[in-house]
Amino acid sequence: MSLNIAKNNKKRAVIVGGGFGGLKLANKLKKSGFQVVLIDKNNYHQFPPLIYQVASAGMEPTSISFPFRKIFQHRKDFYFRMAEVRVIFPEKNMIQTSIGKAEYDYLVLAAGTTTNFFGNKHIEEEAMPMKNVSEAMGLRNALLANLERALTCSTKQEQQELLNIVIVGGGATGIEVAGILSEMKRFVLPNDYPDMPSSLMHIYLIEAGPRLLAGMSEDSSLHAEKFLREMGVNILLNKRVIDYRDHKVILEDGTEIATRTFIWVSGVTGVTIGNMNPSLIGRGGRIKVDQFNRVEGMDNVFAIGDQCIQSTDESYPNGHPQLAQVAIQQGELLAKNLIRLEKGQEMKPFHYRNLGSMATVGRNRAVAEFSKVKMQGWLAWVMWLVVHLRSILGVRNKVVVLLNWIWNYFTYDQSMRMIVYARKAKEIRDREKVEATTHLGQDLLSEDQ
Repeated sequence: MSLNIAKNNKKRAVIVGGGFGGLKLANKLKKSGFQVVLIDKNNYHQFPPLIYQVASAGMEPTSISFPFRKIFQHRKDFYFRMAEVRVIFPEKNMIQTSIGKAEYDYLVLAAGTTTNFFGNKHIEEEAMPMKNVSEAMGLRNALLANLERALTCSTKQEQQELLNIVIVGGGATGIEVAGILSEMKRFVLPNDYPDMPSSLMHIYLIEAGPRLLAGMSEDSSLHAEKFLREMGVNILLNKRVIDYRDHKVILEDGTEIATRTFIWVSGVTGVTIGNMNPSLIGRGGRIKVDQFNRVEGMDNVFAIGDQCIQSTDESYPNGHPQLAQVAIQQGELLAKNLIRLEKGQEMKPFHYRNLGSMATVGRNRAVAEFSKVKMQGWLAWVMWLVVHLRSILGVRNKVVVLLNWIWNYFTYDQSMRMIVYARKAKEIRDREKVEATTHLGQDLLSEDQ
């Protein structure tokens, strides 16, 4: 089976992953003379900075997602296929996907990252990650179902386990989740659950390092910690989680925290390609690339965004931060470089332009850094709102998100608190079973041995 895309006289650029980098690259290759093929395991682009609002029942998933086929409607020489890439064969200019093989002239890996459990398989099985919309919806259901169960459980111990929330990871996602859950405790619980004291809910944020927001300045870190403590979040620094058993999070120093809501946002690792040479994998599971984002040792295979690590940028010798702006800038430059290659011109090396970073803690509380300017509090929060609203795809989505924020701000209410478990149709379940055991590239892998 193939992807059923006819080869024509144009060079084919296959892009794996429709995140910020892949999407920017695909858009910039419009009318470039390339046949563009975008492959993603989902049929939509998601907006990761707002996924935590889906997890906390503050926003519907459709507000931060946009179908690829809608984005690229009426686009010539563009094809989308919903699949996962499993193996690449650089010597054959071919990839193996979950739905078949595809040839390429240029291959760009932009599949991003997945949750890093640091090799702890038991925690991986037990914890609730929050890396994508699907996981955020699962977390939302768990949070709301635990609150319902806390009203009717038979013992005080079980009730406390249901009402204790433990978040592991003090990065931007961790503090944003802790902040919004703290607001949920303060404004939602008293109204939705008047017969259950909101004081019974405890939120714990655990960080293995000495401070929160390690990627930002110490000043921003201290302000974020201060905001969270004022909001009632229990912050544990220099504490490493080693296990989770019997509804207890176990720390390295022997401390235990009872909980049935164990959220893991402690780190990420690059999405793996099945037969990628281990020597090409750098820190954080990221693929090593040169100054042009070309995978080391390969002429026509590139990697951009969170999935790659580049050490040639003098300002970032240990690799760029895994931020949306890095992926966007790399995607934009790579589009220009691919066009230059086709014209026989030299490519231009990538240098990241740091446009700043920010994180929100809650209503009127955020931290932001732009070059030498640092902001905290209300002004930083407004900047955060503006930047993220501008970045969301689609006019409808922008309007919906803006109205949601206005409504929530003035009413102190989030109205999406429904517990809905999606059930896959038998046809889909059967198809997934078949795809899990076929299209593994074994035929070509055996030829290489």
